[in-house]
Amino acid sequence: MYMLKTDEWYLERLTWLIGGAFTFISAALAYLHSEYWLIFTAFIGFNLMVYALTGFCLMANILYKLGAKPRLGRE
Repeated sequence: MYMLKTDEWYLERLTWLIGGAFTFISAALAYLHSEYWLIFTAFIGFNLMVYALTGFCLMANILYKLGAKPRLGRE
């Protein structure tokens, strides 16, 4: 079984946390307020696919500029 290390809040872990939180919040807002919030959910899904296909992640770049340290790709 694959398990992430949880000893620190590194860039990749923060990216997944924020992506999950945004997805949950947008789905809750779609249920409670307006179905148009599903557009935000689709945007999140699109960005996840872009990251998987190209390696570019806007949220990871923002977090990196804010000082988050990456764990993957360390030598």
